[in-house]
Amino acid sequence: MNKERFIFAPVTKQYTKYTLSRSSLQPNPLTQFNTWYSEAVKSGEPLAESCTLATASLPSGRVSARVVLFKELDNRGFIVYSNWQTSKKAMDVKSNPRAAITFFWKTLERQVRVEGLTEFVTPEESLAYFRTRPRESQIGAHASPQSQVVDSREELDQYVQDTREKFKDVEEIPLPEGWGGMRIVPDEIEFWQGRDNRVHDRFSYTRENEATEWKIVRLAP
Repeated sequence: MNKERFIFAPVTKQYTKYTLSRSSLQPNPLTQFNTWYSEAVKSGEPLAESCTLATASLPSGRVSARVVLFKELDNRGFIVYSNWQTSKKAMDVKSNPRAAITFFWKTLERQVRVEGLTEFVTPEESLAYFRTRPRESQIGAHASPQSQVVDSREELDQYVQDTREKFKDVEEIPLPEGWGGMRIVPDEIEFWQGRDNRVHDRFSYTRENEATEWKIVRLAP
């Protein structure tokens, strides 16, 4: 049986802007990430905070991924905010606490991969971030049964309108149940710098647990 080829993307792009050496790396990958992220923002990279969050459900092992917005970096790891009650990623994390996120900054020809265990931030931390969101975004977080089937756009819009009416006289909208921050506590972080002829620079930081030192190795592209 012949297979029809729909798309063939020729390899034409060469990565020539920067290099990455072992001597230029910070001992702590979170410090190194902060440097790269700051450079991505300054470079004008559109949505530098966007990243792909991958989770997997057990026991099936089925993997799902989606683009989310990274919001905070602290001394433990990377934090994203979402619905952790009805979404597919919520179901995945309940069965399998491991997750991965990937950043790609086209402007700088750089990629960062993060793998680790997930944990939820405190309700107080989630509320503090929720308060920074626009009011309509707060209403949307209450109104949307994320990832659940809805019959139409009109039904979804009605959920939003009903929620808007519910909170019309409420100055501070409360934190929705099941909504908040999830932190990925990394045990591996890889920094990838594009190089010409696909001979890229790749360095991986790994550690056994939070009590051990980070080990840095160069990886072949």
